Amino acid sequence: MVKPAVLFDIDGTLVDSNYLHVHAWQQAFHEVGLPVQAWHVHRSIGMDGSTLVDELSNGADDDAQKRLKDSHTRHYEACADLLTALPGARELLQRVAALGLQVVLATSAPENELAMLRKTLGCDDLVSAITSSEDVEEAKPRPDIVHVALDKAGVPAQQAVFVGDTVWDVEASARAGVPCIAVLSGGVGRGELEKAGAAAIFDDAQELLDSLDSSPIAALL
Repeated sequence: MVKPAVLFDIDGTLVDSNYLHVHAWQQAFHEVGLPVQAWHVHRSIGMDGSTLVDELSNGADDDAQKRLKDSHTRHYEACADLLTALPGARELLQRVAALGLQVVLATSAPENELAMLRKTLGCDDLVSAITSSEDVEEAKPRPDIVHVALDKAGVPAQQAVFVGDTVWDVEASARAGVPCIAVLSGGVGRGELEKAGAAAIFDDAQELLDSLDSSPIAALL
């Protein structure tokens, strides 16, 4: 019998990386001569990378968009030593696995970033399946990455819960028919996450862990 699955976003949910992405994107847009305010970047963190670049660059040509992505990668990798697991993240994954549920890392991060995130978490032994940008042509808020995560876990939407930190996570999950638990550690306000349709909201992974028995994850048991 296939075990139910908890699908975890990583950036801003398990690893404190969102503001490093903001910094890296700001640097990239500045280098290309298309400066963007930090708050505009932050509002876009968590959505599909190509969509983010296209929207924030106001539809710049393909060459400029490629330079933006390459520059972001360079600046983000330069900050890799600042990546840290968020409070309770490792312990939450351990607890979910101990309950007999599958731990699935459902991210659209490119492989180079995913490698850094996995190293930061240090929990590969707990993980049943992992997605990346290689698995989909377009990521959140489209549901594609959630569908891929479900397929890799071998479970229907009714036997899964998604944990994320942005409205894009909540919207993608809803479109895939999976309830989404939201955490505030990515910097998105509670009201926005509620409006997007989050099934439950916690400050961070630690608070979710402390309240696990009364969370939507417990319903999977």
